[in-house]
Amino acid sequence: MSRTRLVKTTQKSGFKYTLKKFARQKYLQMMVIPGIIWMLIFNFIPMGGIIIAFKKYKITRTIAEAPWVGLKYFQDFFQDSNFTSVMTNTLGISFLKLILGFPLPIIFALLINEIRNVKFKKFAQTISYLPHFLSWVVLGGILTTWLSKTGVINDFFVWLGIIKEPISFLGKPEYFWGLAFISDSWKELGWSAIIYLAAISGVDTQMYEAATVDGATKMQKIRYITLPSIAGTVAIMLILQVSSLLNSNFDQIMNLKNSINIARSQVIDTYVYQVGMTQGNYSYATAVGLFKSIVALILLVIANKTCKKLLGRSLYR
Repeated sequence: MSRTRLVKTTQKSGFKYTLKKFARQKYLQMMVIPGIIWMLIFNFIPMGGIIIAFKKYKITRTIAEAPWVGLKYFQDFFQDSNFTSVMTNTLGISFLKLILGFPLPIIFALLINEIRNVKFKKFAQTISYLPHFLSWVVLGGILTTWLSKTGVINDFFVWLGIIKEPISFLGKPEYFWGLAFISDSWKELGWSAIIYLAAISGVDTQMYEAATVDGATKMQKIRYITLPSIAGTVAIMLILQVSSLLNSNFDQIMNLKNSINIARSQVIDTYVYQVGMTQGNYSYATAVGLFKSIVALILLVIANKTCKKLLGRSLYR
């Protein structure tokens, strides 16, 4: 049999195998269909609107009628008086969440894994998950009340002697980055730790037993067994978080920012909302959003190549 015929036969048999496998998993495949439809409607079809970033679009006329302006709105954004503050706030909050916030779920997962009392372990996990299921609209209202001058946080700090007089925390711009980091970590700590707990549960228990026989301490087991075993998961999560550096959690910032702290709370996402939805400058807002997406793609590629080179792990080849 010639090489060409062999390749064609292999491709044909591979295609038939795929069809048979798809048929065997038809019910599982049907469960994926709603997710595919959701992605098409909310992620892919709207991408056609990106074109207005290069046009002078107004809601009173169609996109086809709008004149081309090229890169005008991108240049306007770079020359905007708000550019420096918006980028500084976005990167400042994101770097805090990356450098200080990224290790927290890993540490929490390691601590939870070391708990031997099953009831207490489940209780701790449940308590840590609960804030995740509260929307930022609800949580923002709670935090606004807690952080007010008459809130519980001020009462507690005054009682401890940390401060002498109550402080309006959300009225102090210099506190906003820290509040954004702490509130986000509190809300997502337990939920983010789930994936690491799942990775830890897949580690071979015989490795721990062998280490115990060799006299290894708990810290040595974590360092030489647990962490290397979940390195792949950590690398993937790190790549994804680096790629989203320009995403500062719109829901959180929108519910915590106000006219007093806006100097430190205005980020790209809220700026796009302000310019696009409240001012009706859709082309400019689209250009800013597209700029953010391009930077995210570049960061994803760089983070993936860096992790592949340093750790031998990557999100894609």
